[in-house]
Amino acid sequence: MLVNLNSVLEHARKEKYAVGLFNTTDTDMLQAVLDAAEETRSPVIIGTAEILLPYGELKLIAPSVIAAARRATVPVVVHYDHGLTAGRCAEALELGFSSVMFDGSVKDYAANIAETREIVRLARSFGATVEGEIGHVGNADCASAADRYTTVEEAADYLLKTGVDALAVAIGTAHGVYKSKPQLNLQRLEELRAAVNVPLVLHGGSGLSADDFRNCIAAGISKVNIFTDLCLAGDAAMAECVKNGAGYLETRNAKVRAIKAAAAEKMKLFGCAGRA
Repeated sequence: MLVNLNSVLEHARKEKYAVGLFNTTDTDMLQAVLDAAEETRSPVIIGTAEILLPYGELKLIAPSVIAAARRATVPVVVHYDHGLTAGRCAEALELGFSSVMFDGSVKDYAANIAETREIVRLARSFGATVEGEIGHVGNADCASAADRYTTVEEAADYLLKTGVDALAVAIGTAHGVYKSKPQLNLQRLEELRAAVNVPLVLHGGSGLSADDFRNCIAAGISKVNIFTDLCLAGDAAMAECVKNGAGYLETRNAKVRAIKAAAAEKMKLFGCAGRA
C-alpha cells in the first residue's frame, strides 16, 4: 500500500526502531527491496535521488515504483531523496511520489529555510510529506566528511520555521564507501531527539557496523538511508556470475537475490521486520 512518511515513521519513533529508505534506480533493485519487505513483513521506503537520475530518469521509473507500492501488502513510501531543486521535487510530486526530501543543507541557513518552507507548502497540496536536512552530511571520500554537525539550536529553529515531517541530521556519517571508521556523535543525537518532535533521519548508513546502527536507533534515529550497500551486493553477485560464465538473465536474477538479501538483513537489523 502506498503511504507517506508520517504513516510509518511516527510509530517507529514511538517504538524505537527504524525504517529503511532504499534507493532503487531500476526495476531489478525495486523487485529486490520489495520482495525483502514482503518476506520480512517490514514497512519500507523506496526512493531515488536527484544525483541518481542519470541512471534511471523519474518519468521512466516513477510509474513502476508507484504501481508496485500500491500492489504491496506492506506499507511503502515512495520518496524522492536529496532533491536539490524545487522543479525536480515538484516533478516527483506530480508523478505521484508520496514524499520528498529537499536538501538545502549546502545553502546558507536562511535560504535553506525559505526554500524548504516552499517545498513543504507544495507537498501539502499533494498530501505528501517532506524531509529536510540541517547540518551537512558530506562524502566519505572527503577529508571533511563530517564537516558540520547539526546543533540543537538550529534544528529546533529550522523545524519551527519550515514544518518538515522528518529531519535529517549530521552526526558524523557520510555518503559513499567509508575510508576509515566514522566517529558518530551519539550524545549530540540524543540531544537532538530531546529537542525536536519529528522523526530523525540518518544519511550515509551504508558501511556502518551493526552496533553503529543499533546505537543510533537507540539514541533517536527513525529512518536510515541505504544505497551503497545494495550496489556492493549486486556488484559482487554479478562479478561471481561473470567469473562462472553465467548468461545475462541468470546474472540478473543472481543480482536481485543478492540485493534482496542485503535489504532483508538491514530490515531485521533496524527492528522494522514484523512491523507491517
